[in-house]
Amino acid sequence: MQLDEGATGAPRVARPRTDTSKVTQEEVNAALDAAAADLGIDPNIPDKAASDLFAPISGKPLAENPSVRDMDYFISNGFTPGPIPEKYRKLFGNDSDILGWRLEPAEEGGFRLAIARGQGDEDGGLQFQTYGATFKDDANGVPQPFVPKSYGNGSTNETGVGSGIYTASDGRKFNDPDTFALYQGNLDEKKEGRKSAYDLLLSEFDRYGLGALVTPLRSLIEEGVSPSEFTLRLRETDAYKRRFAANAQRVAKGLRALSEAEYIGTEDQYQDVMRRYGMPESYYAKGDLGIQSGFEKFLAGDVSAVELEDRIQTAQNRVVNSNPEVSKALKQFYPGISNGDILSYVLDPTNAIENIKRKVTAAEIGGAAIQSGLQAGVARAEELGAAGITKQQAQSGFGTIAGGLQRGSQLASIYGEDPYTQAIAETEVFGIAGAQDAAKQRKKITGLERATFSGQSGASSGALARDRAGAY
Repeated sequence: MQLDEGATGAPRVARPRTDTSKVTQEEVNAALDAAAADLGIDPNIPDKAASDLFAPISGKPLAENPSVRDMDYFISNGFTPGPIPEKYRKLFGNDSDILGWRLEPAEEGGFRLAIARGQGDEDGGLQFQTYGATFKDDANGVPQPFVPKSYGNGSTNETGVGSGIYTASDGRKFNDPDTFALYQGNLDEKKEGRKSAYDLLLSEFDRYGLGALVTPLRSLIEEGVSPSEFTLRLRETDAYKRRFAANAQRVAKGLRALSEAEYIGTEDQYQDVMRRYGMPESYYAKGDLGIQSGFEKFLAGDVSAVELEDRIQTAQNRVVNSNPEVSKALKQFYPGISNGDILSYVLDPTNAIENIKRKVTAAEIGGAAIQSGLQAGVARAEELGAAGITKQQAQSGFGTIAGGLQRGSQLASIYGEDPYTQAIAETEVFGIAGAQDAAKQRKKITGLERATFSGQSGASSGALARDRAGAY
């Protein structure tokens, strides 16, 4: 016999036609109970066979890998991960593919059991199903089928005594006080749990000076919003935007925004580099929300910790801790580096590290010239730097030039030759373009000197020529 699928009313049973105008309600109920007994159905459960009521009344095939949206629903709607608790298995069984469960209050009183299974489609997901039967715990805490009976006054409960309307804190209404009390108790317990979660989260954020990020969102945490919604709300707060201000600048430059972990991790790396090089604490001091304002320009400029170390090392090792002539040449060549504040200059991400190194190299070459008592010019220093001349090579070369330049100039003047200048000597000594011509000019004037003293012994005249010509 086909039974109705509805949730109310009694099963329809084939019987002889009867004049119902004189039948009482009690007789109708007795007839229905007898029909149910004939069919092997509990007369206290209307409308559905017991086997149907204690099986899901909705659902699809199973699948794996729940989607993010389904997991948000799972969490925010109070599903408990795991199989159905032991106490409910006598009514509902224990299918092995059940991933979570929760109790849903029924409007007529009692509860229904909802479960989560894998859905079975290609993109993965969860199927949320509800069992049709309602139940309540008895005095011993054992779940029993709950079948409310309807009375003429419109109220619904187990005793037939009309009851008031009970409204839970989330707005759900109940006629049955016991069901209301159990449901409200569950809500209160979850709320306390979320308060504890807030307190724990606040404590952890306070350790890093980030407590102000969490306090505006306390209500969201206690309401149990989904993790994805919480993250979106957090990133919309003014406190968050101030704490991670460099991200907006990065996006404006076409760079990707850093995650919170990447952002804070990079700050920690910056701080470690500065401490190792003995930088003043003012460079990495933390302010409100743990903001290290000096680091914002590095983060916005996509400066890595490796590049930051290269910048500091260039300034300290090659300028600050070097001979004073390097600093003198740097200020002479590049007045824009005010008061020789090389640290501030190299720590400005708008100054490319390649340009910084080019200028420091030129200053080292110019400093070597100054150290040898020679003239130093920015154009010549940058030319020598571009040719690959190092600080050590410059010191050696300018020392050689200083030993022979004065005598070479004198000989050129004595014999009426083209002036023998520092630039010509530099060209030969450092081997840059024109070195062969410069060497010929030097050899010509020394040769003239040798010819002048040709009447002397070869050994003596050669020695004299070398002495007068300098170290070349």
